[in-house]
Amino acid sequence: MPTARRVAASPERESLEGCHSSVVFSDDRQWAEHLGAFVRGGLENGEQVQYFADTTAPERVLRALTDAGIDAAGAVTRGQLSVSVAAQTYLAGSGFDPDAMIGLWFDAAEAACASGYRGLRAIGEMSWAARDITGADRLLEYELRLHHEVFARLPLTTWCFYDRRLMSDEYVSVLASAHATHRGEPHAEPTLRVAPLVDRPGLLMSGSAGYDTRDAVAAAAAVISGSAAQQMDLDLAALRHLDAASLAVLADAAAGRPGGMPLRVRQAPSPMWRLLQLFPELDSVVEVVDR
Repeated sequence: MPTARRVAASPERESLEGCHSSVVFSDDRQWAEHLGAFVRGGLENGEQVQYFADTTAPERVLRALTDAGIDAAGAVTRGQLSVSVAAQTYLAGSGFDPDAMIGLWFDAAEAACASGYRGLRAIGEMSWAARDITGADRLLEYELRLHHEVFARLPLTTWCFYDRRLMSDEYVSVLASAHATHRGEPHAEPTLRVAPLVDRPGLLMSGSAGYDTRDAVAAAAAVISGSAAQQMDLDLAALRHLDAASLAVLADAAAGRPGGMPLRVRQAPSPMWRLLQLFPELDSVVEVVDR
């Protein structure tokens, strides 16, 4: 987990909340509009811009930019714009590895700044996650980790492209909801929403956690147990239901926090209160606030 390296963020960058956005679309026109707006803004702001394609041919990306009145060829020639494919980025190696991808962001942002750019902008096509790819099940964990592990430390802005033609609406809603901001078409609220807290390390869980949402709970647990943040909050104020299995997963994650640092739980639901009463040893790993 890359925690030692740090690149100073430009004061002109977007707010932290706007640095990691989901973009949902369902046709080529919408794709091209979002693409053009993002790339034009980055080029005009003196940032380096990268596009990580999956199903879109790199030449089609460049052609769409040219059609939008952007000198894509010139930007490529001077090194300010590049288009690569998922096999070289997200899926480099044997599959998707969140730790490796987070390391890539640090390397890419450092390289952009070393080349004289004010920061890095990137678009990633996320449609590969709907295929049977090793590690794709960790995408939600990755999206949740980015806010504080990456964007709080780097002059980086990314838009994650979700094409409804290639991914199920349910999957899109879960992943899009994990971003600090959203652009493009509206998406349905997932059964269980897991999102980063924008003002401090931690997660917000809202909706209902049960058997059908076990993958989302597992992603939240991975973030809780893996975070090196000294203080980690879990806000459950909007959680309507939490089944015993999900509760056990979250409790195990709290117990696995590095250095024995407790998990601060806000607005704990009644099932968690009962668990804490039954297992008082959890008092050392779970701190309930807003009692």
